[in-house]
Amino acid sequence: MPPSALTAEIAAVAARLVVEEGMEYGPAKRRAARTVAKHSVRPAELPGNDEVEDEVRTYLSLFHADTQPAELEALRRVALRWMARLEPFRPHLTGAVWRGTATRLNSVHLELYCDDSKSAELALIDLGVDYEVGSLNGPRGEPVEVLSVTSRSAELEEFVTVYMTVLDHDDLRGALKPDARGRSQRGDLAALQALLDP
Repeated sequence: MPPSALTAEIAAVAARLVVEEGMEYGPAKRRAARTVAKHSVRPAELPGNDEVEDEVRTYLSLFHADTQPAELEALRRVALRWMARLEPFRPHLTGAVWRGTATRLNSVHLELYCDDSKSAELALIDLGVDYEVGSLNGPRGEPVEVLSVTSRSAELEEFVTVYMTVLDHDDLRGALKPDARGRSQRGDLAALQALLDP
């Protein structure tokens, strides 16, 4: 199979895993590569995230056009509630819920831009919210806190996980740069409200 055909097939299989199993792009690409290829796949043969996202949109339009828009709106409404509650921390929505490819299997991913990294945690305590603390590598390659809560969606009739990555206020400027296709990778409360009430 020529590399370009292999890459396209991996992207298509990865897209199905993203939609049907709620996988993140990286793990979905790796599993798709193991499924499709008869040999170990070189990094150059893996599709980029944009290629996978294109396939996700195609898959959604073919197989989930009747359900996905309502599920996406429900997740965006969960995000809106949390962004309003945490407005002092300049919340921005990112990931599949922002990009418009989320289904009920996805979580909500927010980024909080704080002057003090502990202030968001203290705000959750003040709100009486139970949360868990994790971490991931931030924009500068150093660990940053990720706070997670569960939030009920009345529309979905189930609980949704909301992840809040706590970043430094100074990281916001770089975060607003568009991606390679000129699209925003995150949006603030006003931008999300505009998507919900066009």
